[in-house]
Amino acid sequence: MASIPFKRYGVYWIDLDPTRGRELKKTRPAVIVSRDELNGVLDTVVICPLTSSLHPTWRTRLQIELNGRQSEIAVDQIRVVSKDRLTAKMIGNLSAKSEAALRDILSEAYAQ
Repeated sequence: MASIPFKRYGVYWIDLDPTRGRELKKTRPAVIVSRDELNGVLDTVVICPLTSSLHPTWRTRLQIELNGRQSEIAVDQIRVVSKDRLTAKMIGNLSAKSEAALRDILSEAYAQ
């Protein structure tokens, strides 16, 4: 599946099993946060999984609406995964406002 052009801020179904400990598990949507330049040449992508369990006070979570459903991007569950875990069809994109908010959370959580 490495030849699929996975796009930054695209949301795809991902199979996260098997997992360990408190990692988010099962097949769920995830947003790709790695840059397109890397996505085009590597067999892995960096993702943040989505969850329907909302935690409005958690600073590492971003609430979004995707295809009519409230979800939360779990920035605290960021991980590198093989592209083989992803489905080829994008199920949605983040809005420009959500992209900017996600960049802010990623920067606050990991850049300092």
